[in-house]
Amino acid sequence: MSVIGKRLKQARVNSGLSQEALGLEAGLEADSASARMNRYEVGTRAPTHELMERVAKVLGVPVSFFYETDNTIAELLMVMGKLSKGERVKLLDAARRSLKR
Repeated sequence: MSVIGKRLKQARVNSGLSQEALGLEAGLEADSASARMNRYEVGTRAPTHELMERVAKVLGVPVSFFYETDNTIAELLMVMGKLSKGERVKLLDAARRSLKR
């Protein structure tokens, strides 16, 4: 399974959406939405960056989450994507302070 496929499945399952529902919400045609999302998840096809931007918006995660190979950083991206802008700034400031120690 590709990193994109792994992250895509993880985010989709966390959201509670089926492959078909995610595909439809991301703008895929009804007759191919489920099959296309399945192919992306198992890695037999690679989605375009444009499609991944739409998927990220539906799932509420940063598009960079789908491309990150480090699991810890990927989880941090997912969490940060769910925070408000102000909360993200506070978290970033805290991370920067911890580097200065």
